Amino acid sequence: MAVDQTRRLSPSTLQADNDALDALKGISNYTPVNPGCAVTALQTKSDAKDATQATETQKQAEADAARDNAVAAEWAFHNAMLAAKDQVKAQFGGDSNEWQALGLTKKSEKAKPSKAAPTPPVK
Repeated sequence: MAVDQTRRLSPSTLQADNDALDALKGISNYTPVNPGCAVTALQTKSDAKDATQATETQKQAEADAARDNAVAAEWAFHNAMLAAKDQVKAQFGGDSNEWQALGLTKKSEKAKPSKAAPTPPVK
């Protein structure tokens, strides 16, 4: 048995296990002492694996769709807010209290560019 049973098995390992189960089904006189190794028990575990993988795939598709819907809603809201800010600027101006209420800086409060000090000539 593997030490770390929390990591996913590679697809090639799972395919090898499926192939081995198929081969085991063809051995007519296979009678294991451990009942957990009987073909019927192994087939039950394989069916459970297939069912949980299918559920995982479906749930992942649902999660991906939910994420896409959330991203679309976020962008729709953001674009609407940008348009609303444009409307506030057009109606009240970029130096108004309404503009500042949106969390934006008034035009009169923006730092003015200063002249750079001349660099002394190199001698």
